[in-house]
Amino acid sequence: MKSFEKYFMNKQYSRVKELGDKLAEIDPLIDWEFFRPIVRGMYDNRSERGGRPNIDEIVMIKMLVLQSWYGLSDPELERQANDRISFQKFLGFPERIPDRSTVWAFRERLIDTGKDERIWEELQRQIDIKGLKVKEGVIQDATFITADPGHQRVNETRGPEAKTRRNKEGEWAKKNGKSHYGYKLHTLTDIDYGLIRRIETTTAKVHDSQTDLSESGEVVYRDRGYFGAACKGYNATMKRAVRGHPLGIRDKRRNKRIVRKRSAGERPYAVIKNIFKSGHLLVTTTLRVHTKNLFTCFCYNLLQLKTLQKINTT
Repeated sequence: MKSFEKYFMNKQYSRVKELGDKLAEIDPLIDWEFFRPIVRGMYDNRSERGGRPNIDEIVMIKMLVLQSWYGLSDPELERQANDRISFQKFLGFPERIPDRSTVWAFRERLIDTGKDERIWEELQRQIDIKGLKVKEGVIQDATFITADPGHQRVNETRGPEAKTRRNKEGEWAKKNGKSHYGYKLHTLTDIDYGLIRRIETTTAKVHDSQTDLSESGEVVYRDRGYFGAACKGYNATMKRAVRGHPLGIRDKRRNKRIVRKRSAGERPYAVIKNIFKSGHLLVTTTLRVHTKNLFTCFCYNLLQLKTLQKINTT
């Protein structure tokens, strides 16, 4: 973008900033340049026949952050990125805004190369060097991320032969008498700072206890649904009464202590579903859902970093 045009855009944006811009608050929280080498060379439009120049790697990553932050489809992301000056400022006023097909292709290549996971690892590295390492312990939990079952009946899988845009790999699960179709987002959240440290995505049918996100040396607080499940860390799972073996007073008191520790683990899901509107996804496979979940959790951590920053400055 030419210097005059950039000056004019910044002048216009200053009026928006006076009214409050959340994107301007989260932009400086991390060093985006460290993500560049992760995705560099992942897409290349250069050829003997020419072609449009490549879009900046950071712009592409930030587009996915914008998408998750505002719960936008690819077409709506393209429209708003061209329309909203706060979006363009967050992107660095690029020469060209990526269109919907470019965004889709970039996300698919992240999935195919596994570089979405490397982006997550880099975010965790930056969190750690801020001095926000896990100390007191972590909370493991899971929540349903629903999808569109179409005309599929309960306990039937649509499968890869499904020819509509509706979900192909989701499964049914029942909890508290209510049926859910789609997936589960499993998270490990640290107690000290409320940041999501690890995630996994499975179909809804996979029981919480079948996923262990802990690592050796960590104290892991889990609810009764994980009772009896394997744990690589120090197992602080709530006890559950079984036939012929009711809970004693010590176990009941222990459960109450764990409940108090685990209470912070519900906040990420409230933010993900109520603020980022990501409790229901329209993508069609487990890998695509996982990448969507990853960027939503990325956004949650940015929001939490801003919250921690405000706490430390008051």
